[in-house]
Amino acid sequence: MNKRKVILLILVFLAFSWFGACFAQTPDELEFNIDLNSTAITLPKIYKPSIDLSGRGMHHDADWPQTLAAKGILETWQAEIGFTNFYRMQYNLWEIEQLAKDKEAKDKLLDSYEEVIKKISDSGGVIILDLFGTPSGLGKVLDKNSAVHNLEAYKQLVKDIIRRLSCEKKYNIWYEVWNAPDLGDFFLGESSEYLNLYRIVGEAVKELRQETKIHIPLGGPSTSCWFANTQPNDILTPEGSLIYELIKYCNSYKLPLDFISWHAYSSDPQLEKQLSIYAKPFIKLIREWLSYFHFESNLPLIIDEWNFDVAANISPKRGKQAYITASFIPARLKNMQDAGLDYQTYFCLEDFWGNHKDGVSRNLGIFYFDGQDRPDYKGAAKASYNTFRLLNLLGNELLPVASTDEFAGIIPTRSQDYLAVLVYNYIDPQAAMNYLSRNIVDLNSAERKYIINIVKSDRIEKILSGQLDLSALRLPVKAKSMLSNAIELNNLAGKFSTTNRKIKISFKGAKDVYLFSRYVVDNSCSRDCAFKPGDEREVDFTQGYTETMELAPYSVQLLVFKKKPLPVVEEKPAVNVSEEPLKNAESN
Repeated sequence: MNKRKVILLILVFLAFSWFGACFAQTPDELEFNIDLNSTAITLPKIYKPSIDLSGRGMHHDADWPQTLAAKGILETWQAEIGFTNFYRMQYNLWEIEQLAKDKEAKDKLLDSYEEVIKKISDSGGVIILDLFGTPSGLGKVLDKNSAVHNLEAYKQLVKDIIRRLSCEKKYNIWYEVWNAPDLGDFFLGESSEYLNLYRIVGEAVKELRQETKIHIPLGGPSTSCWFANTQPNDILTPEGSLIYELIKYCNSYKLPLDFISWHAYSSDPQLEKQLSIYAKPFIKLIREWLSYFHFESNLPLIIDEWNFDVAANISPKRGKQAYITASFIPARLKNMQDAGLDYQTYFCLEDFWGNHKDGVSRNLGIFYFDGQDRPDYKGAAKASYNTFRLLNLLGNELLPVASTDEFAGIIPTRSQDYLAVLVYNYIDPQAAMNYLSRNIVDLNSAERKYIINIVKSDRIEKILSGQLDLSALRLPVKAKSMLSNAIELNNLAGKFSTTNRKIKISFKGAKDVYLFSRYVVDNSCSRDCAFKPGDEREVDFTQGYTETMELAPYSVQLLVFKKKPLPVVEEKPAVNVSEEPLKNAESN
């Protein structure tokens, strides 16, 4: 064998070894070991139930914001979860100014916005108030999504709003400039027009900060994905993103920039681990941009909209099969934390009304409604809502645990008197395609072209299903290796989407007796699901303890261990020793 062939074989081996290591830890049975005496960290806020309060999109009550979920749904969340975390609200300036000629109606609408803002702020939560909508007369065209033409009038309008809410009322608000400005359905303008819009809001905030000495957080750009811009852009040109442009622009004009936000809809739980063209995770890249342009690299990075998504407005996996989305939520949050994201707000609280046969045009909500066109139409919770209730029961510290499985995982937590371990089993229905999307930047331009051409053709389905033999294709080594990995992942996803996972969780380091209970979210219920524990029993940790289970595909379980109270010892009444001889004498 000549030297050239030896080198080629070594390269092939290295390429396959590098890609193939990804799925080595996907056995039929999983074991997790939790040391309760190990050093824990404060539970990251990424796990706290946080949500965009949008929904319904139609109200017969003109005094209630049209983009806000119904009052009853907000009250349910407040009663069962509370408003102590991050909550995003869409503040529609177009809608408000439409009532300019009816002061009473406008004041009622503003009061409705403020009612919710006050509840959150008083509860210790943070409101991300998304300022969007161009009032008539201030835009280039008569459209709520128009780029702003009268910048000074818009600046004064926004400044008055911020002064009232943040300086006078002192609500805990982070202001976000616009929503999805890269999409024509949400913003009719170029990136330069968005940056001008951000500038006038930033100037208003600077002036109010100087005037009142109150810190008023401001950020954006809330794009539809991290690399998006008003002109088409992709992951291969990250500096073409509106996020990059905004960071650079704020540095040039000395504007406040207190957080970066974007949307991230996907069925891929590992989306935040996507690599950039520079062979580093894109979240690390954004932090490097911040540092380069003289901002703190640890500025909060927020995914302000995310959900299970397969590019469908109406998805059964968010409706009749909502248990799939329910299992996706903790899997995605775990990867968000691993990737270094700071905060998130799930989208959204309630489904949107429309002309669909079911009366729903988008079923992104964790609450559905019955779709009937009547003033009292009602809604109820989906399985995904119960996942947020499970997250709300986690302890205040996160324990370390080793986990490399592709589909199942755990989030072990503790508090002073109890343990709460959340276990999930989510199998991405598009696992193979999302794997290719996440890793394609690791290929050179020629290798990428091969993969892209295959994906665009009908060959990708044949390759993944085994109808087309990969060895018969003439492809570069790394491209073929990546496709081989995608085939393996596709086969694993197919297997585990129909097979229960056997899981063993071993605890050590405790010397207490606990009262155990289990909460389950699975395919037995998609909506109107009861939320109550089962399998309640006493367990003894004094000699170590192991919990075994079978976790169904697309299911979540929360294991709660509460320390058993010590038995109450009744105190006997004290005896007066000096009186005892007297009693004996009297009895004689």
